[in-house]
Amino acid sequence: MKELRRSSQYTPENPEIIIVGSGILGSAMAAVLARDGRRVVVVERDLKEPDRIVGELLQPGGFKALQELGLKAAVEGIDAHCVRGYVVHDIDSGSKVDLSYPNDDSGNIMTGRAFHHGRFVMGLRKLAQAEPNVTMIEATVSELMEEKGNVIGIRYKRKGQDELETLQAPLTIVADGCFSKFRKSLVKSQVSVSSHFVGTLMENCPQTKANHAELVLTPTTPVLIYQVSSHHTRVLVDVRGKLPSDLKEHVKKVSVYMPANIKGPFLEAVENNRLRSMPSSFLPPAPLLKAGVILLGDAFNMRHPLTGGGMTVALNDVIIWRNVLREKLPDVRDNEAVLQCLKNFHWQRKQNHSFVVNVLAQALYQLFSAADEHLKKLRQGCFGYFKLGGRAVDGPVELLSIVSPEPLKLIGHFFAVALYTMYSTVKSEPFYRLPLTILLCSRLLWKACTVILPLIWSEFYTAMRS
Repeated sequence: MKELRRSSQYTPENPEIIIVGSGILGSAMAAVLARDGRRVVVVERDLKEPDRIVGELLQPGGFKALQELGLKAAVEGIDAHCVRGYVVHDIDSGSKVDLSYPNDDSGNIMTGRAFHHGRFVMGLRKLAQAEPNVTMIEATVSELMEEKGNVIGIRYKRKGQDELETLQAPLTIVADGCFSKFRKSLVKSQVSVSSHFVGTLMENCPQTKANHAELVLTPTTPVLIYQVSSHHTRVLVDVRGKLPSDLKEHVKKVSVYMPANIKGPFLEAVENNRLRSMPSSFLPPAPLLKAGVILLGDAFNMRHPLTGGGMTVALNDVIIWRNVLREKLPDVRDNEAVLQCLKNFHWQRKQNHSFVVNVLAQALYQLFSAADEHLKKLRQGCFGYFKLGGRAVDGPVELLSIVSPEPLKLIGHFFAVALYTMYSTVKSEPFYRLPLTILLCSRLLWKACTVILPLIWSEFYTAMRS
């Protein structure tokens, strides 16, 4: 680390690294790089506390990453809620199953955190701003400056001013979020939107099981519920396709499927509180091989928010780049070394966390939203698989919590669900229908393949192009 302690070579007017965006990834990255002796300038459009309805559930794998980065203080003093697992309600069968997080090496159950998104972001910004090597500028970046095909800095306008200013640095990290201004100019991947999460806050809503988020599988859509503070509980209703004109009445229809302890607070919140929506976007990670710039966060890779994995991916990406910059890039002016590290980064993050988070989120959403009869069968099979207990619960929960994000484990459990669905189908049908049952089972297996194989391909095809 000694060779990195050279921030005197750089100044706020001539930084070593520029970070565009001060959300979760940008703020975390700024703090840890500054602690390693890097002079960092962060440019953020609006430094007021953000107000979003997603990015509020940090899985145990993300909380572990936050601790590893030395940023645990960001969730302290913000009335964050401890999360120990999920309760899944299946309306079709009228039953529920508990999916508690796994234990750590000491035998204690691992935990995540849920909070108001803006409070967490402000906590991370506070930690970044406390570092002497960090300068934050409230401004809108208008352009990435290039020279001979390499990014050399940015042009920006400070808030409330019309003058265009420039800032140059050997490395620019773009982390400007899901509605990124610069994504199109850096990568070819396209964002697809399958649905919208429509959310509101319920007040003093009793939980089915203390410190457990809840997932309600209605016949038409999944509903996600988790407590974000002492008195507030977030409810997110998935709405497929375009948002209806009368959103309030549409969302109210879901109340008939809600557990008894939630129905009253839910209807009260929908009637009296603000309804907000957020697109459920899917953006496979595409390789960026341009010297002088790194694209990260939601600007680079998104998946359906149903499994709450986005922040965990971001924080683990920060860990990878912190280690890379420590060990392999003492001088970020070495463009060839930066490009090689970018290539390695795509494979490393897939093995570490992103493959499982991306594929699991998209696959579970397709199962739980059940757009056709075969998917409904697979959803029933998935719920029945959970009720088997043992490894049928432990394995999926290790994946969901991102404490053991092993790609082969994900693929194994996904096809185990498909096989269990086929077994349950054969068992429930009379013998004289065996030919039709075999045909149905083959269609179920085919449907399972059409769900997961394109997702696997989207992950590896983009990395192979690097």
